[in-house]
Amino acid sequence: MASAFKLGLNSLRRKQARTFSVRIATMDADMEFGCEAKWKGKDLFDLVCRTIGLRETWFFGLQYTVKDTEAWLKMDKKVLDHDVLKEEPIMLHFLAKFYPENAEEELVQDVTQHLFFLQYGDYDPIIHKPGFLAQEELLPKRVINLYQMTPEMWEERITACYAEHRGRTRDEAQMEYLKIAQDLEMYGVNYFFIRNKKGTSLLLGVDALGLHIYDPENKLTPKISFPWNEIRNISYSDKEFAIKPLDKTADVFKFNSTKLRVNKLILQLCIGNHDLFIRRRRVDSLEVQQMKAQAREEKARKQMERQRLEREKRLREEAERARDELQRRLIQLQDEAHMANEALLRSEETADLLAEKAQIAEEEAKLLAQKAAEAEQEIQRIKVTAIRSEEEKRLLEQKKLEAEMLALKMAEESERRAKEADQLKQDLEEARDSERRAKHKLLEITSKAAYSSTAQSANAMPPDISSFNFSTENLSYDFKDTDMKRLSMEIEKEKVEYMEKSKHLQEQLNELKTEIESLKLKERETPLDILHNENTDKGTSKQSNFKKLTLQSTKSRVAFFEEL
Repeated sequence: MASAFKLGLNSLRRKQARTFSVRIATMDADMEFGCEAKWKGKDLFDLVCRTIGLRETWFFGLQYTVKDTEAWLKMDKKVLDHDVLKEEPIMLHFLAKFYPENAEEELVQDVTQHLFFLQYGDYDPIIHKPGFLAQEELLPKRVINLYQMTPEMWEERITACYAEHRGRTRDEAQMEYLKIAQDLEMYGVNYFFIRNKKGTSLLLGVDALGLHIYDPENKLTPKISFPWNEIRNISYSDKEFAIKPLDKTADVFKFNSTKLRVNKLILQLCIGNHDLFIRRRRVDSLEVQQMKAQAREEKARKQMERQRLEREKRLREEAERARDELQRRLIQLQDEAHMANEALLRSEETADLLAEKAQIAEEEAKLLAQKAAEAEQEIQRIKVTAIRSEEEKRLLEQKKLEAEMLALKMAEESERRAKEADQLKQDLEEARDSERRAKHKLLEITSKAAYSSTAQSANAMPPDISSFNFSTENLSYDFKDTDMKRLSMEIEKEKVEYMEKSKHLQEQLNELKTEIESLKLKERETPLDILHNENTDKGTSKQSNFKKLTLQSTKSRVAFFEEL
């Protein structure tokens, strides 16, 4: 029984020993896999590529570090036979090993472009408020310190560019970034310290175009270059590296590296870049042709989908604007109705007050008329009963005169009060006319408000997308000849627009560079900054310099290298 238990335990241990775990760090995230001990580098690499959906596998590799030197997993060698740390999980990095000459033409898949560069979405003024870039490391510290600009100033300029290119897809943004990056002098170059036969310290640069020799103090401008189509054979023995040119009249030129391990890495990079160089200049394989065809169809589908979404977005924005306008109009009508109601109340109060004043004036006029009649009666009585004596006559005359004056005054006051009563009656009529007009205006505004409220309730929310009748028939992707011609025309039109956008972007970047140039702190420039500025001032680009360096014969360039 015990022996059976031990046998089972040993079997379990052997089974466990046949597997190991690996953690793969990509530019997006980390992944962990269980691997068999017999797996070679290709088995693990293919598993990673299948997991992330990558088909353009020839640009990438699995990198590890051994004794402070970067190395790449060999496809035909067992994973555990490499000089990797055997502590589980074994840590490897999935990175770009080789770089394209022209990113726009060579990088077909979206996932390939995404792995070369990660983009962070479209501009939205609601989301991207001031301060949203505070946690983003969009610029190296060295670049930030090179200019007299605060983080707020950088954010303002970056946000302005970001907002201007609103609506540009992630694929377009990635490609624009890669097109700018691929024109930089150090793009895709792996540097190694070497010595020529004379023992001169130099830098060897390996990239997609060929081999380049640099001064150790200048990584931007090579002294001499050898394109891959001029190289017949590459080999090394211990620390000595030998390059055999295709030109039989040229000598084999040799150099020494610092370590044997470095020579292995140089050879890997040379073989891989040379193979890709030759591959680019041949007819695409069926696999690449298939990927490009699928990419074109996918681009056409995305274009149609983008147009549909833009149309829906435009309709939704129009509906929201109409809703906002109806709300604004409703508020305006409500304000007008409120003002008309207040005017009506004031008119009613004025009419009541004028009616009261007219009644008082009429009563006063009647009272004055009564007093005038009484005064007239008193005058008649005085005339009939005139006193004989002169004194009484004089007094009576005086009283008569006073009575006449009082009667005259009362008559005038009665006439004035009568006129005032007539005027008040006229004002009352006008007030009543104003009241009728105010009531009519209020009725008219109330009718409009009721109509606007009905329209508001019908248009308050954005229209349901289903109401636009986007049937599946309109979005079918059965590409017939006429459809493909139409899509080809649309793609060609889109390409022209894309080129115009790209040109505009380059102009915008040049304007930004000119704008911030005055804020640059010259004393903080590095030697590489100075060299780059000199190349820019001379109009020297990476491509033009490469062509210039390869004008001479291979033989003369080899001789020049030996004499450095």
